[in-house]
Amino acid sequence: MEGDEEKKKQNKKKIFLTSISAVVAETSTFPLDITKTRLQLYYGGDGSSSSTVNAFRVASEIVKKEGVMGMYRGLSASVCRHIFYTPIRIVGYEHLRNSFGNDSLSLPQKAFLGGVSGVIAQVLASPADLVKVRMQADGRLMRQGFQPRYTGIFDAFNKIVKTEGVGGLWRGVVPNKQRAFLVNMGELACYDHAKRFVIGKQVCDDNIYAHTLASTMSGLAATALSCPADVVKTRMMNQAAGNEANKIMYRNSYDCLVKTVRVEGVMALWKGFFPTWARLGPWQFVFWVSYERLRNIAGLSSF
Repeated sequence: MEGDEEKKKQNKKKIFLTSISAVVAETSTFPLDITKTRLQLYYGGDGSSSSTVNAFRVASEIVKKEGVMGMYRGLSASVCRHIFYTPIRIVGYEHLRNSFGNDSLSLPQKAFLGGVSGVIAQVLASPADLVKVRMQADGRLMRQGFQPRYTGIFDAFNKIVKTEGVGGLWRGVVPNKQRAFLVNMGELACYDHAKRFVIGKQVCDDNIYAHTLASTMSGLAATALSCPADVVKTRMMNQAAGNEANKIMYRNSYDCLVKTVRVEGVMALWKGFFPTWARLGPWQFVFWVSYERLRNIAGLSSF
């Protein structure tokens, strides 16, 4: 009984520390996320195309037309999402990994466990993710002469439920789950495996250097694997039923995938790759270094 109580206390600590680390990482890298989202949506609304559009131009337009605070549109929804999403996937993965025998698991096995924990977390956090994408896209609608759809996170939740039903909060959940599986497959398994590799090969001890190397590798792997699903997810979640400014273009995630490739080419699936990587890299670094440090301070073992 005492052992079970101790495990419950440790899990509560892990959930709390994961949430803090995620909020810090999300807040510090959010401008890169909104740049990535706007870049992915740049051609999605009207089918137009231009090779001159890049992350720097998109970010410059946001600051110029919406001010510096425009780079933080949707932050409240994003923080809300991570308070639920990140603890579930991180603590969930660690629990699954330890249950199946940590030291005996191969990289593919860890990747599968990471994907499963990511899918569970994403399904639960999908409504907040939907609101984040819609609020990030509102600035783009304003530039086209339309009124913003939402004034804040609670207004967004209320309007989505009224116009699209409760099920509307899970619009885009299929590509969302696909992305979550790929992201966490790359992120969690790669970080876990890479950290153990550099420590095992005595490249460095279990310290900030090992955490930095492992987080860099996990960010690259997660971006490469997830970017196509992220593009589809973003476009699917942004289209709102009954909105003239944002007419329904895609019936489902497969239809979105086919139309995107047909109109813009296969490389459009990696649209926003560099801002995504530029965000995931720092996000991974801030999160894992913070989380590992906080675990150490709290008297918990390394991840």
